Amino acid sequence: MKRIHFLLAGFGVGIALASAGVPAQTKEIVVGTSVALTGKYARTGQEQLNGFQLWVEDVNRRGGLLGRKVRLAYYDDESKPDTGAKLYEKLITGDKVDLLIGPYSSGVTLAASTVAEKHRFPIISAGASSSKIWARGYKNVFGLYTPATTYMDQILALAKEKGLKRVALIHADTAFPRDVARGVEASAKRLGLELVFKEEYGKASTDFAAMILKIKALKPDVVVGGSYLPDSTAFMRQAREYQLYAKIFAFAVGPGLPDFGPNLGAIAEGVMGNSQWEPTLNLPGVKTFAKQYEQRYGHVPGYHAAGGYGAGQVLEAAVKMTRSFDRDKLRRALLKLDTTTAFGRYKVDATGMQLGKPGYTVQWIGGSRHVILPPSVAARKTTYPFKPWDKR
Repeated sequence: MKRIHFLLAGFGVGIALASAGVPAQTKEIVVGTSVALTGKYARTGQEQLNGFQLWVEDVNRRGGLLGRKVRLAYYDDESKPDTGAKLYEKLITGDKVDLLIGPYSSGVTLAASTVAEKHRFPIISAGASSSKIWARGYKNVFGLYTPATTYMDQILALAKEKGLKRVALIHADTAFPRDVARGVEASAKRLGLELVFKEEYGKASTDFAAMILKIKALKPDVVVGGSYLPDSTAFMRQAREYQLYAKIFAFAVGPGLPDFGPNLGAIAEGVMGNSQWEPTLNLPGVKTFAKQYEQRYGHVPGYHAAGGYGAGQVLEAAVKMTRSFDRDKLRRALLKLDTTTAFGRYKVDATGMQLGKPGYTVQWIGGSRHVILPPSVAARKTTYPFKPWDKR
């Protein structure tokens, strides 16, 4: 376990003051989290941390929580569920944090939320969408993301509308991609699409040559991936190398990140993906957040950053509703809360799973990422079909 540091925002009230006899009401509020700063999820973990940090700065600028400054305590979970579990145990029992925000990835969140449940400590899931998280009967984990099983619904509906029939599905062997795959199978069946290929790969895989050759022989209309940034990027590079063609290429996570297009150049053109949020959405606070984020970090935020910021806003709303940091009161408030953050609507079902916020489909067009579905919020028309490799 690697200790990173504490973010001391605003003017900051040090721990030394509290131990020197400062009255309790002047103590800072400590929000605990783990972050994937190394390992497979490091890129998305950093984005999420940026969002957390920006919220801490903003909430302290507004006077903190119930008049008390907020401090973010975080550790590097190395993208590992076991490490994440140990870190949340430390945050709760060692650091004695006041509030909890969850890590990035469904796998690490599954582990972290088990620790939070043991201690009856409410935790905001800031970067996970596997339905398994909310199928265990836990009462203390509250989600922001649209469930992973719905990620490809809009894309598959588009395929059906275009008269496409044959779908090839690949996915990594972790909780979130498996949930994406389950959703694809169910939606394909419902829409009358034929699943001609399905294969799981190791989470660290970047060599897809053999898989691509098998898919190519089947001539699918659609290639769908339950993936992250490194694997979706590697797959598309090798798809070009081996001349795999489909009318739609779509992947979870990767195309929704700012890095996807610059990393792939012309290869990314026309690739679709999922997004939980985009800076072009007409929601309260989106433009302000996006502008502040770009000024602070030097690039346009992706949805992982917005999710980190939105998680802080949900905690803030629950604290203001209860006027308390009492865990039982906050748990009840998080179940009842119906609010709109810069990330979108927060409203959960009885298990704590998100049901108020839609997902979005993005596509790389002209070197930029654009929302194309649903039509009500589309920034650009869909580019279809995927342009053949020899015409690029």
